[in-house]
Amino acid sequence: MSGPQDKFDEPVYESAAEQAKILAHALPFLRRYAGATIVVKYGGHAMGEEDLAHMFGRDIALLKQVGMNPVVVHGGGPQINAMLKRLAIQSTFIDGLRVTDEAMVEVVEMVLAGTVNKMVTGLINRAGALAVGICGKDGGLIRARKLSRMVTDPGSRIERVLDLGFVGEPEHVDVRVIHALTGAGLIPVIAPVGVGADGQTYNINADTIAGAIAGALGASRLLMLTDVAGVLDAEKKLIPEMSVADVERGIADGVITGGMIPKVENCVDAVKRGVKGAVILDGRQPHACLLELFTEGGIGTMITA
Repeated sequence: MSGPQDKFDEPVYESAAEQAKILAHALPFLRRYAGATIVVKYGGHAMGEEDLAHMFGRDIALLKQVGMNPVVVHGGGPQINAMLKRLAIQSTFIDGLRVTDEAMVEVVEMVLAGTVNKMVTGLINRAGALAVGICGKDGGLIRARKLSRMVTDPGSRIERVLDLGFVGEPEHVDVRVIHALTGAGLIPVIAPVGVGADGQTYNINADTIAGAIAGALGASRLLMLTDVAGVLDAEKKLIPEMSVADVERGIADGVITGGMIPKVENCVDAVKRGVKGAVILDGRQPHACLLELFTEGGIGTMITA
């Protein structure tokens, strides 16, 4: 006579079978990325929403636990805005870029290398991995120079140099401190602050830092988590994959516009430096990093050489 223990609990069995199916599907991708360096740029709404933030921490911890070497670079624009407001410091923008004076660069460093950096580090540590927060000034990681950009006056059509104060760009990336951390089984979490040859602190765009670090590491993947699905075509449909030449044509034809241009340019720069694939994907999608790495075709737009 059979008892209750002799029968399958069908909902439990179906759930377990689905999990086994997912693991079997992921196995080839786990092999593909074994020992690979994955640079992840983290920011936007995914950072601000609590559930997505905790999910991100667990996903990064998982990448480390299955044999990859994740390196996280984070932004923090909304957090900087909130602190400037609390301190009654007025922000000035030129062509959409924040002018960073001496008082503001201190706030930027405090927020990015302090509050935000430790928040992201904590998310990963609570998920069971060991993350260490650093910034571009630590270990000589990012030597920066003042960002120099030419703009054209719309009235006179005369070009001039745009002075954004202490906004910088990477001049040299020394990855020894990253190798020291990943070699010890740790996950680097990097704030986008660099230092000039004269010791001056510079605020640097997080996308730019992520691309420069990925290139210097020769990363297998650069994952740029954004607030859009990826690069869209003229019909607003996702473009799954683009070459460097495709990106250049997309910009020239006006398919790639606005804030997407600097993102794809950073990806192109990283690919030219040796990154095997740079992906722009929606960080608001639950488990975005896992879906990109462990499914055929991924969920974003991959840019390759």
